Amino acid sequence: MTSIVKPPVKHPSLQTNALGLTKRDYEGAMSTLCAGCGHDSVTSALISAFWELDVPPHRAAKMSGIGCSSKTTAYFMKQSHGFNSVHGRMPSVTSGANAANRDLIYIGVSGDGDSLSIGLGQLCHAIRRNVNMLYVLENNGVYGLTKGQFSASADVGSTSKRGEANMNQPIDPCLLSMTLGATFVARSFSGDKAQLIPILKAGLMHNGFAMIDIISPCVSFNDHDGSTKSYKFTREHEVEIVHADFVPLRKEISAESNAAGGVTSVTMHDGSTVRFRRTAEDYDPTNRIGAYSHVKACGERGEIATGLLYLEEGSGGEMHTLNKTVKRPLVEIPQAELCPGSKALDELMAEFR
Repeated sequence: MTSIVKPPVKHPSLQTNALGLTKRDYEGAMSTLCAGCGHDSVTSALISAFWELDVPPHRAAKMSGIGCSSKTTAYFMKQSHGFNSVHGRMPSVTSGANAANRDLIYIGVSGDGDSLSIGLGQLCHAIRRNVNMLYVLENNGVYGLTKGQFSASADVGSTSKRGEANMNQPIDPCLLSMTLGATFVARSFSGDKAQLIPILKAGLMHNGFAMIDIISPCVSFNDHDGSTKSYKFTREHEVEIVHADFVPLRKEISAESNAAGGVTSVTMHDGSTVRFRRTAEDYDPTNRIGAYSHVKACGERGEIATGLLYLEEGSGGEMHTLNKTVKRPLVEIPQAELCPGSKALDELMAEFR
């Protein structure tokens, strides 16, 4: 399904940022995702984050792969640069774009299928290179675009739409990122904008690779008992004349986190409960081992750790620093300087003989 262009209607009393732009100027096409999808809440939070940071839309580059999550980039900042890559290849495409033009603000939007299965190796190397980008992972535990198969983030014991139980250990993107040396790791819930928007703003301003894992419920495939990242879908008193799927209009689930160190219980549409624990006031986000232990301990208690989990300041630097690239974006260097001629190349090759 193609996206629908939003009508350019603005209320004269809309608040503007330092650039004189309203939030409407940071919107994109109308969403074609299912009504109530958590991904649309992430889109709304991204619009607010970019607007509040006064980011010129034309100075941002939106990158994505394949999946419901990767459609998100069409729904915000229509005046930005963008590239929708093949399945799982968004990290390497973003690395290449960043190498060519370091002056843009890069945001990659992916999902648990796109990032933790076919794109796992790509994600690992983007973290290892410390590419200067915000990596938003919209995590719902299923392949929503292909009828809800388990993804690599599905919890042990959770059941599929057909009733099979997942017996494979999930990959936790936050634990993975910290293990590989990511310099910014955070997690949030799509329905908690009070927490999510500041985290997105911090990730955008971080110099290096910023991973934000966002629990984003899939409304279409939570029509079964035992799901931990979705809600139960039922049809009652239906007389089926042709086989068809239908996604009812549901109110989006939202919640605000309790005080620091507290647990917030969120009841899903199917009656199941997801528990989120915010970091305590004395939590040290600069301690990698402590952060890893905290996330691991929360998982063992059946809780999801949210907030800024880990931040490394004063590290060896992001990709351009590590590779000692020139300050000037390659995209702005003329052809004559990029190709100095055979004599200069011969002199360069002589250094390696």
